Order: sequence, then C-alpha cells, then structure tokens
Amino acid sequence: MPTLRIDAIVQGLHQARNEWRASQARPREPGAREFPSPDAVAEAVDAIRKALFPMRLGPPDLRQENEDYYVGHTLDAALHTLLCQARLELRFSGMDASEVHERATELVRTFADDLPDIRRLLDTDVLAAYEGDPAARSVDEVLLCYPGVLAMIHHRLAHRLYRLGLPLLARIAAEQAHSRTGIDIHPGAQIGGHFFIDHGTGVVIGETAVIGERVRIYQAVTLGARRFPKSADGTLQKGLKRHPTVEDDVVIYAGATVLGNVILGRGASIGGNVWLTHDVPAGGSVTQASSIS
Repeated sequence: MPTLRIDAIVQGLHQARNEWRASQARPREPGAREFPSPDAVAEAVDAIRKALFPMRLGPPDLRQENEDYYVGHTLDAALHTLLCQARLELRFSGMDASEVHERATELVRTFADDLPDIRRLLDTDVLAAYEGDPAARSVDEVLLCYPGVLAMIHHRLAHRLYRLGLPLLARIAAEQAHSRTGIDIHPGAQIGGHFFIDHGTGVVIGETAVIGERVRIYQAVTLGARRFPKSADGTLQKGLKRHPTVEDDVVIYAGATVLGNVILGRGASIGGNVWLTHDVPAGGSVTQASSIS
C-alpha cells in the first residue's frame, strides 16, 4: 500500500479552513470551542427524553422505587451539559461575556421548570397516537415504537429551547429526530396537543406553521412555504409568516402538500397527494379532483 501523504492533507485542510474563515470574516477562536457541540446536545436531549419517560425509555434495570433518583441524577447531568452549550450559543450570538453565564443559567432553569408541562403535553400526543391507530395495542407500544411520537418528544423540547431564544440548540435537537425518523419539524412550528403523525416518513413542517388541537397527518405530508420574498438587496426576508395554519381537528392524508400562509379551517379533510395553495373553510374537504365541499 502506498504511503499516504497525511502531512500534506493536514496542511491543505488547514488552508481550506483559513480561506473559509477569511471569506466569512470569522476571527480566530481563542483556544476554546466557539460553537455548541451537536454530540453534547444530542447526549443531553437523549437523557432528558429518558428522564421524561424513565420506566419506558430509561435503563432496562430501572425499578419504580428508584425512579425519582434516576430522574434527578439524569436531569442534573443533562441540564449541566445543556447549560454549557447554551453559554456557547449566547457567546456566539454576540452577547456580552459578562452576561452570558447568568442569562444561560436563567434560560436553562426556565426550560427545566417547564419539563413537567412538556411531559403532560406529550402524554396527549401518545394518547392521540393510540386512539387514532387501530393497529396500536397499547400506549406503551406507541411510546416505544412510533416514530411520530419520538419526533414529537424532540419537537416539544426543541420548541421550548427555540422560544427561550436558543435557536441553534433547538435546531440541533430537532435534527436528531429528523435523522432518526425521517420527520422534519422546524423547532419554531407551533403545535397543539393531541397531535398524531401516522407512519411519518417524509413529513415536513416549516418554521412558521401553526397547528391546532387534535390534528392528524400521515406520511409524506408537507406544510411548506410557497415563495420566499426577497429584500431590495436580494437576500431572503426572514421572520415572515410563510407556512400554513391548521386549525383544530384537521386530517391531512398521505402525500398532501400544503404551501404558503393559508388556513385549513377547523375539521377540514385534505385528501392524499393534493397540492394545495389556498384556504379551506371549516369542515371543507379537498381531493385530487380539486373539489371543495
């Protein structure tokens, strides 16, 4: 086997990194890591997921009499990891160094205090999946096996981080679920309780989507943007409402694509493989034949 020119490759990569940093006006890192670590965030979120459902997602030898100890120990480690990553994000965002620690501590403490409510909200998602799928034999099966439930655990956590002002940590947490389930939910999306994603592969929900209570969607559904307005200098305008609003009790069947800032009224039914760019009234039904009743 010929000798590999490792030294030359290392030097080439060094040059490529410097070219990128110069083009992006990035300063040299002072020695410590500048960005949050995806691996560290993934470890923390996975631990929090297990702490939320310890007897189902926790260690196999856990006993109920030790449940609280396990949850406390697991959360202590996970939240400290999250705190370190929050400091990195806030520092990268330009916050004054003297304020970073106090602000990161405040945000992570608020996130932690919200975990009981997040657990209760997730319980409604588990029930929605169990009650909405005749193939489900128990709520335990749903929690252990359904990709839509896993995606929602990550989304509920990521959405809270996003709302608290930690969007980079939120995106990392969301992408964990995306890579594992094929369900891509932006952490900015607002999703009400009793939400059920059946099967799930290929589902896409955009940042400014707003979803009400008791909504059910199937695989390969997209709630996306129709167009991306640009500023005078040609850059994309950010922060605009560009994704659908889905009101309570709506069902969207497999393969449907709903684009733009449209409203699907309460109780509407959107058929499979529909391409939809207009509002649907409450109780309306849309099929491939483009009829609304």
